[in-house]
Amino acid sequence: MSDFDRSPDGLVFSPAVQNAQRRLGSRRVYEAVEWPIDISDDLERFITEQRSVFLATASADGQPYIQHRGGPPGFLHVLDSRTIGMADVRGNRQYVTLGNLSENDRVQLFLIDYAQAKRVKIWGRGRMVEDDSDLIARLTPEGGRARADRALLVAVEAWDMNCPQYIPHRLEAEDVTAAFAERDARIAELEHEVAILQHRVSVRDACGDDLW
Repeated sequence: MSDFDRSPDGLVFSPAVQNAQRRLGSRRVYEAVEWPIDISDDLERFITEQRSVFLATASADGQPYIQHRGGPPGFLHVLDSRTIGMADVRGNRQYVTLGNLSENDRVQLFLIDYAQAKRVKIWGRGRMVEDDSDLIARLTPEGGRARADRALLVAVEAWDMNCPQYIPHRLEAEDVTAAFAERDARIAELEHEVAILQHRVSVRDACGDDLW
């Protein structure tokens, strides 16, 4: 990958944005910031734990489009330190993302973990791969009904972990179900122990023996 300006100014903060920052007093905070490219170990763990992602693309004339993608943890794959991949599973057949990428390869991934109050923005270049059946099979989630005809690869240009402020606290239904199941199992275990103790007490009272 060739070198490029991966500062906020090079990727996101256009001259108009910079002018707004100066006018509103935040320019000094951002003018010396540089975002990383390589996916760290912590970011890789975060990515592979997610169950959903928002994928932003735009047409050649700049019309934006945001699509939600979801799947079991691991449906997003970190293929190497600068590449993320996922299966392009069949959906409503509008093919907006597919069409946008054919004329404008700029993409952004927005990942948010409501339970941990974390969110990550990833900028990159996206392309669809249709002629690599092994890659498509590798990226397609197992054990579900999802079918994929192509794979989406994102070459990462920069990423940033946002401030957690204002992220609402929400839990995944599967996590809540598992927590309740664990609680109920513990309650059943304690009730069994109580029943044993009550039985011992009743036998001791009836026989006058010290069973302890």
